[in-house]
Amino acid sequence: MNAVTNAAAAIGRGLRLKLVDWGASTRLLGLLLLGLGGCLRRFVLVREQVFYLGNRSLSIIGVSGLFVGFVLALQGYYTLQRYGSAEAVGLLVALSLVRELGPVVAALLFAGRAGTSLTAEIGLMKSDEVLTAMEMMAVDPIQRVLAPRFWGGFIAMPLLAAVFSAVGIIGGWLVAVPLIGVDAGSFWSQMQGGVDVFADVGNGVIKSVVFGITVSFVALLQGYTCKPTPEGVAAATTRTVVMSSLAVLALDFMLTAMMFSI
Repeated sequence: MNAVTNAAAAIGRGLRLKLVDWGASTRLLGLLLLGLGGCLRRFVLVREQVFYLGNRSLSIIGVSGLFVGFVLALQGYYTLQRYGSAEAVGLLVALSLVRELGPVVAALLFAGRAGTSLTAEIGLMKSDEVLTAMEMMAVDPIQRVLAPRFWGGFIAMPLLAAVFSAVGIIGGWLVAVPLIGVDAGSFWSQMQGGVDVFADVGNGVIKSVVFGITVSFVALLQGYTCKPTPEGVAAATTRTVVMSSLAVLALDFMLTAMMFSI
């Protein structure tokens, strides 16, 4: 009987702690969203974060997008050739990138490059008691430090996804037209005729915005709530990559299901 009671107490204690964590996370997200007004008044802080998170991620985004376009063109050509539709390789590359691979792969790269840097930066501020010192000076660290980084990630992520898709399409063209010999007119005409701005490109933009909010929030949450020790910062950085990647893939499935059901 005591064992059953202890087990029930342990389960209840664990659930209570989880509810407290979820409540604190929801409160932090609400404060970040409400911080938009302050960020607009001090937009220079957001602009710096867009440069830090976005511009410094352009190299890995561009190179990755180029090679993804190479692979899509090769795989798509040899698959479509079986059915006599090799000219549609441009449409295949464009739809694959703007609908799925552009937002998803860019978000995963963003989590690995920018998300980890956000977590480490906030975690080091916490371990060095910078955030505590700001509170002692009556400066809200959430509004001054976290909110500009959150909205900077919100702006940078869709732009990076667009760059990824554009560079990927160029990479697909480089493989399909000069290397394989697909007609350039067919490559572009099939793409222009089959890609819808609102149904395809618009859905990709919506996904990239959602992914930007998710990755930025997870990174800031892990940094803000980590233990103020080197081990705590390292563990929080690892959790950022794992949780952001799983959240992006799960949200991609849900968003795709919703978009195709409408």
